[in-house]
Amino acid sequence: MSNSFSRTFISLLITVVLGVYFLIMQWVEYNEASFSISDGIYGRTFFIATGFHGIHVIIGTCFLFYVFVVLSQGKLLYNHHFSFEAAA
Repeated sequence: MSNSFSRTFISLLITVVLGVYFLIMQWVEYNEASFSISDGIYGRTFFIATGFHGIHVIIGTCFLFYVFVVLSQGKLLYNHHFSFEAAA
């Protein structure tokens, strides 16, 4: 809204990179866990809660990546930015 392309570009890039980093760390955590979803209530609670959060981050990162691509193409303007508002 303040027509600051470079700050928006860098901030959105950092946000997308952090989303991907979070997903990589979650995948590593799942692979290194010493328990599984069938190991009782702790395993079920852990994998369901972190799984739903992971799905939330995947969808949000995809939306924000789309906005990043649109911003990179110069189609996202200070007065026409609904896709950014919707993703945020």
